[in-house]
Amino acid sequence: MVLSRIIAPIAILALGGVAWYALGKPIEKPKPIALPEQLIKTEVLELRPRDYQIRVESQGTLRAQYVTTITPQVSGVIVAIHPCFEDGAFFEKDQVLAEIEPADFEANLAGAEARLARAQAALQQEMARAKQARLNWEDIGYDEEPSELVLRVPQLKEAEATVKAATAELDQARRNLQRTKIRAPFAGRVKIRQVGLGQAVGSNSALGEVFASDLAEIRLPISPSEWNLVKLPTTETDPAVPVLLSDATGVNAAYSWQAEIIRTEGTLDETTRELFAIARLKDPFARKSKAPPLRIGQPLRATIEGVVLSQVYVFPRKALRGVNRVYMAEQSPPVLARREVTPLWTTSTEIVVKEGFTPGEKMTISPLTYAVDGAKIEIISSPVESASEDKPSALPPKS
Repeated sequence: MVLSRIIAPIAILALGGVAWYALGKPIEKPKPIALPEQLIKTEVLELRPRDYQIRVESQGTLRAQYVTTITPQVSGVIVAIHPCFEDGAFFEKDQVLAEIEPADFEANLAGAEARLARAQAALQQEMARAKQARLNWEDIGYDEEPSELVLRVPQLKEAEATVKAATAELDQARRNLQRTKIRAPFAGRVKIRQVGLGQAVGSNSALGEVFASDLAEIRLPISPSEWNLVKLPTTETDPAVPVLLSDATGVNAAYSWQAEIIRTEGTLDETTRELFAIARLKDPFARKSKAPPLRIGQPLRATIEGVVLSQVYVFPRKALRGVNRVYMAEQSPPVLARREVTPLWTTSTEIVVKEGFTPGEKMTISPLTYAVDGAKIEIISSPVESASEDKPSALPPKS
């Protein structure tokens, strides 16, 4: 009992000494770890001025160059319809589409031939009488010149006029007989046939509707801001403008068709104030080529060859920050520098600028979420080759 009372104070004194030693001794601070500087990694594009050919995008619907309603020139009954006069069928110029009963016209032709023969015979007789009248006048011994009436000049002129009238009547009868065969006015295709066998038709009857197949047209709207970017033809002597057409339905997305703008309309659209250019396409139904055939009414996209912008800077659209801001890589080591730009032309993938840069400058093209002026960057790739080529942008070749 006495021993425990002695040991307890000694233990307390020992613990107190240890606590005093621990609290009294200074504690060393940890040394900071040196971390490498974090740089913004980005791709850059070295800017080089080059010529750039503008491509104006538009779209329209294919339409036939000529659409004609077939009507007969003579009246009668339809006795034959040829296979080329069916809905969707092709035909060549002057090919017979249908025929009208020719019997009445053959009879008229025979009658006209007979009347001409009689008129020619009467003319020969009258010429003989006129010649005999002069001989008789001379045999009698008159010194003065005989009158026209004595020489039967009025009768001779009447006979000549009768021959001319009979000749014209015969020509008309021949034409009417030829017109019983209804021929195609041009090479084309049948849109719809509206006549059947045995049907009586007149000179104003609509037999069907056809359209030309060798050429087709497409009406392309061009906005006022793009008028000066395309050298649109205004007269027949102006050069045509190349156009590349593609299928807007996506059925033949791998193909393209070459066309040309050959004229512009003389009025603007009252709602949009757009100017419509007319592009002409040869062989739209692929009658002479291996391209996929088009259809009248088919929607098409158009890429129109515009003017060439001289010595401009072209960079990808992804390099644009905000509306009109880009970041350049300046100094060494490179740091970010914000720069405002004024686009001269834009597409869905490219920005074209005329001023504000010098050759050889480098533009960042990678997404920069927290980019600020003066931030150090690390270049991780070389310039994009396609954007720095020194050649104009042209329309792709025809498929």
